[in-house]
Amino acid sequence: MEQPVSQPAYVLHSRAYKETSALVDFFTPQGRVRAVLRRARGKGGSLVRPFVPLEVELHGKGELKNVRRLDTVGIAAWLIGDALFSGLYLNELLMRLLPGEAPQPELFEHYALTLQALAAGRPLEPLLRAFEWRLLQDLGYTFSLTLDVNDEPIAADGLYRLQVDAGLERVHLLQPGLFNGTELLALAEANWEAPGTLLAAKRLMRQALAVHLGPRPLVSRELFRKR
Repeated sequence: MEQPVSQPAYVLHSRAYKETSALVDFFTPQGRVRAVLRRARGKGGSLVRPFVPLEVELHGKGELKNVRRLDTVGIAAWLIGDALFSGLYLNELLMRLLPGEAPQPELFEHYALTLQALAAGRPLEPLLRAFEWRLLQDLGYTFSLTLDVNDEPIAADGLYRLQVDAGLERVHLLQPGLFNGTELLALAEANWEAPGTLLAAKRLMRQALAVHLGPRPLVSRELFRKR
């Protein structure tokens, strides 16, 4: 019989399941895993709250696992206000884009560090853009920020549009949604202090993510708009 292995985890999403249990989506170094947590309601709701570092033992060979053991470890990321909405946004991205049980140990570490940075009150926009890029990178959806689709270096005085399935294409006529080369080169170096870089990064990441997220809007973005 396969022995369950303890691993670190965070709760991405949970919902009531049957009479007293919960159906929980965990993010672990082994990827996104869905499991049933028995008798979850009425005995320590903190175990299924997001942003709490956990150690979990799961067992079962199918797509739906069972939680054998679940303990809190370390200190939860205490997120309030826009930091809370940002954390919910990260969780929703992972729920929508991560395939089930595809190992992502580096992305898991980046997620944990991002939660800590959000809790510490660091500026939100650089953290969100860096996480979006890392998520795209680990899923194999990124593109070069220093070379265009023709393998020509990005020119500081050039204008570019994103071809999501190929990369950045230089254009010579003004049109909506373009990026200038100076912004792209600053983004390649994560130089968030350069004028226009954060706004350009937000537009670029939104375009890059849109094709993978599909038409259904993100609930967390709506929360940001209504705050």
